[in-house]
Amino acid sequence: MIYGSVQSIIRQVARDIVLPHYQNLQLSDIKEKYPGDVVTVADRLSEERLGHELAALIPGAAIVGEEASEHDPSVMDHLTADQAWIIDPIDGTGNFAAGKPPFGIIVALSEANETVAAWLYDPLKDRMCYAAKGQGAFINDKKVSVSEAPPFKPIAALATSYMTPHNREKLLKAADGHYQIVDIPRCAAEQYPRLALGINHISTFERTLPWDHAAGILFLNEAGGKAARWNGDAYRPADRKTGLLGASSPELWDEAAERLGHVFSD
Repeated sequence: MIYGSVQSIIRQVARDIVLPHYQNLQLSDIKEKYPGDVVTVADRLSEERLGHELAALIPGAAIVGEEASEHDPSVMDHLTADQAWIIDPIDGTGNFAAGKPPFGIIVALSEANETVAAWLYDPLKDRMCYAAKGQGAFINDKKVSVSEAPPFKPIAALATSYMTPHNREKLLKAADGHYQIVDIPRCAAEQYPRLALGINHISTFERTLPWDHAAGILFLNEAGGKAARWNGDAYRPADRKTGLLGASSPELWDEAAERLGHVFSD
């Protein structure tokens, strides 16, 4: 099985590239891709190494990395390949570049546009979250299942920065009084484990790029939570749609979809 090999590759890249650059970046090592989104030399080196090592595990599998896709958008066309590795070399780059947590490495394996395996690694905590379709979710080899008892007032982390001002205002108004609103970690490698562990109970996302979400959605769903499009459709890495709701249980997902979903259906 490749699962252990992927974990070893991710940990090695973290040790060799990501952590040595953490809090050691020069200004010249950080570039702004567009306002509010940066890339570092560590992102590029990490993606190059991950792509090389993962390609050797499954010869012929496509490689879809965040930075390669930024340089050449046609790379995204490979998401529908029979097999594709989807790579976020450093998730939470803004945090990483600022020298603060959380940040992580995310890898997903898809087959014909369906995510079948997922890894989300936090190098500072040495926390490896992984999942395989139909086989459950694990953190450092311990199986994870979401809590069946919903909280009285669920904790919601609402990512609104890519929403229109109109939708942002409507979402926050619809959520007011029903949830305890907390800041988002600006890192999907942290947000999805928070949902699975019951640290947060509801999360909304507007931008849903595959390297940010393909792995986390499978991990959360395999843990017994639910992440899906607002209309209930399953997430597919190549669909290029926006809008996503995640919850620490299907029941909480249904409640949130009913309470908040009208914001995006008007």
